[in-house]
Amino acid sequence: MGLDSFFNPASVALIGATDREGAAGAEVLENLLKDRRRQIYPINPHRKKVFDLDCYSSVLDLPQIPELAIIVTPSETVPDIFKECGKAGIKAAIIISTGFKEKGRSGHRLESRVARTLTKYGIRVIGPNCMGVIRPSTGLNTTFFMGMPKPGNVAFLSQSGALGAGILDWSIRKNIGFSAFISLGSMVDVDFGDLVDYFGEDPATRSIIIYPESIRNVKKFISAVRGFARTKPVLVLKPGRYTETARALLSHTGSMVGEDMHYDAIFRRAGAVRVEELRDLFNCTTFLNGNIPPLGPNLAIITNGGGPAVLAIDYLIQRGGKLAKLSKETIRNLDKVLLPNWSKANPLDLREDASARHYLEAIRTVSTCPDVNGIIAIYTPQGRAPVEVARTIIKEHLSCRKPLLAVWIGGNEIAEARQLFYDNNVATFEFPEEAIKTYMYMYEYARNLQMLYETPGKSGVEGAAQQHLKTVIKRTIRNGITLLSAENVDRFLSTYGIDAVKPLAVKDIRDVEVGAERTGFPLVMKVNSPDISHKSEVGGVITNIKSKAEAVLAYQKIMDNVENQRKNAKILGVNLFQYIEANGPELLVGSKKDINCGPVVAFGLGGRSAEYFNDIAVGLPPLNQALARRIIEQTGIYEVLLKELRTDAEANLKSLDDVLVKVSEMVADFPEISELDLNPVILKNNRAIVLDARIVVDMTCNRDNDYNHLVITPYPNQYIRPWWCKDGRQVLLRPVRPEDENMERDAYERLSEESKRLRYFSPFGKATHEMLTRFCNIDYDREMVIIAENNENDTKRSVGNAWLMVQADGRNAEFSVLVAEDFRGVGLGLKFVDMLIGISRDKGLEMIYGLVLKDNFRMISLAKRLGFEVHNYDSDQLKLVLELQ
Repeated sequence: MGLDSFFNPASVALIGATDREGAAGAEVLENLLKDRRRQIYPINPHRKKVFDLDCYSSVLDLPQIPELAIIVTPSETVPDIFKECGKAGIKAAIIISTGFKEKGRSGHRLESRVARTLTKYGIRVIGPNCMGVIRPSTGLNTTFFMGMPKPGNVAFLSQSGALGAGILDWSIRKNIGFSAFISLGSMVDVDFGDLVDYFGEDPATRSIIIYPESIRNVKKFISAVRGFARTKPVLVLKPGRYTETARALLSHTGSMVGEDMHYDAIFRRAGAVRVEELRDLFNCTTFLNGNIPPLGPNLAIITNGGGPAVLAIDYLIQRGGKLAKLSKETIRNLDKVLLPNWSKANPLDLREDASARHYLEAIRTVSTCPDVNGIIAIYTPQGRAPVEVARTIIKEHLSCRKPLLAVWIGGNEIAEARQLFYDNNVATFEFPEEAIKTYMYMYEYARNLQMLYETPGKSGVEGAAQQHLKTVIKRTIRNGITLLSAENVDRFLSTYGIDAVKPLAVKDIRDVEVGAERTGFPLVMKVNSPDISHKSEVGGVITNIKSKAEAVLAYQKIMDNVENQRKNAKILGVNLFQYIEANGPELLVGSKKDINCGPVVAFGLGGRSAEYFNDIAVGLPPLNQALARRIIEQTGIYEVLLKELRTDAEANLKSLDDVLVKVSEMVADFPEISELDLNPVILKNNRAIVLDARIVVDMTCNRDNDYNHLVITPYPNQYIRPWWCKDGRQVLLRPVRPEDENMERDAYERLSEESKRLRYFSPFGKATHEMLTRFCNIDYDREMVIIAENNENDTKRSVGNAWLMVQADGRNAEFSVLVAEDFRGVGLGLKFVDMLIGISRDKGLEMIYGLVLKDNFRMISLAKRLGFEVHNYDSDQLKLVLELQ
């Protein structure tokens, strides 16, 4: 069921209604009665009347089934009341009542009873322990907050009711509007993913603000945000950056990658922007109302006072931005239009007597400079025309080709100018730091959007070697061993093409001399034990061994050290490795699997100092080279590598990209890998070489071959195939990619009006960017779009598509097919539907169906040929149904 009933219900039942002053049931009822467009039914078995309204004992006594139920009774009564709602046929409920899982074990039991009932009766639920919903445009306020923000274009989704109440109060004072406000509470059912899906389709919503304390279903959340991030920015304020994990971890990567890093990776890969403060949310929203996202970090600063500009530069560099370099031509042009004493460089200090015309000419000129990505105009009270300059910037803002932000510093003397900016959707700030911070957030948003175009496929590692690794993992788990042996780790690394020093296992001191000679000097010796992960911490590692005699002494020393510190450890001998001296910094590449978001891939400073400096960044698999490089760029060590590697930087960084991509493939292919640690990794002769590695196995993992442990489904390469039409023309059938937007726009524009009518049921205008983005940027787990790409005369063209959308129940899916007019009658439509049937079987679906107009005879005939049943749907449409099981 959809969520419309939560936001514009025709009728509402309030269970727990009362007129007792200060009670939640009274406050919610007062708010509901402020708008008389809907029928309100108070429910309270102890009252006959409430606020002059007839009061009913139960929802079962109502004269009609209400569209929405709101429950504000004590928690212990909620499960039975909620069950009555199910029996009454109510399909949407908001549970404001508190006292559920936040209260401990007894509350958990109550919440579990609610969950069982919603599953049985198919009720959608917001809450419990929530404030409810406000939809200003429909006059709906189901909360106990006594106020109504004005209608706007921002949807605010908050898990916290207390924070939500504060935001509502603040927004009313600041005259900020919302398309909707929703407090989700415990999220027993409706969660952030559901609401992003809903407001992504809502024409009244232009951006979405989220305050999550946790994200229950990460896969659904990422899927929803990725689907709409390009057209409706999603801004997130997630608390808990410094929460410590209590679980003991075996690898450096595991101990360094905390929960908050996972959230960073989730938001980046989803295309959302994570901000630090509440004010940032609304600053960014203001920016988005009037600007395009920045294409780069290079800012031009225009000011009539040098002091604020100096502060702005410091903060810009601190936030990772850059001061744009003005070209010689730009400076020459500025000299022609500015006062002679201007600063001749960026920042552009126009001096205190700069007029509105000087600001206008400066903005117009620097906006044409190739290195300028955005402009911040600063005005200080020493100027005498704040309103005149503001009007000039407002006018120029409409035509400026770069993001333009205004900083008007002062109090009453600039209040009128600042209000003009507010009224005309020009992003304006009181201080330069806020403007720069907002600009850099929006630059991050633009970069995150670029990541959405990266759709890595499944692993390219196939064949017997990979099957052998599955046997290795299975045997390890069966033997109750958590840590893979060095030999088995080497098998994994070599299978995935990761360059690493090779271990030579030596069982006892008699074989040390022979093994050392085979390995070659200098060498490294490490204790071989399934019980010891961090070998150096127990004196189990000796490096730079240069002779047989040193090797014998090293063996004896390692055995003594381990005996003294880990008496009960099982010792299998030692492993010998070639000693390679690093020319540059030691690096770390690793992975850690999280219970909610699956595995993440990490990169950062490695070696023994890794945990001390904690310079690390993470990303979500699957990765390709571009996504891997983005992870590397987020670390402090990246700039060091660029400087130290100099002319060889790109080749060396490419080798690091490859390691991250291969680790991504490995943890995607093997859900049993709990932690993976390649540390240190060094760069030598344009090669990334692993000097030490460990893999920790999840003993509780039930193997899943469908990549369900990943929160981002890899690009489904298995559905790429060439196909020949009956007339001999060839097409490439493949899943759609985000970059197919232009090709699909062209395909739509080639359609006749009749074809559009048959496919979309009614003709409409041009295919919008929003519509095409939604079509081309999909979650392959819950949707599938197969396109037919034809390449004749070296021109790629989409000549048809087939869309499969899995329904919320996960059992059924709707399909549709479109074939270009000049490719009809050659079997392509039949091939499309047959492919969708196969994909549906792969997903374990029970049934697929499609809706067609009754005069779409070609599609009806095709469906009958493939065994679909044909049913009447309404006066104009038929429903084509195929049972798969």
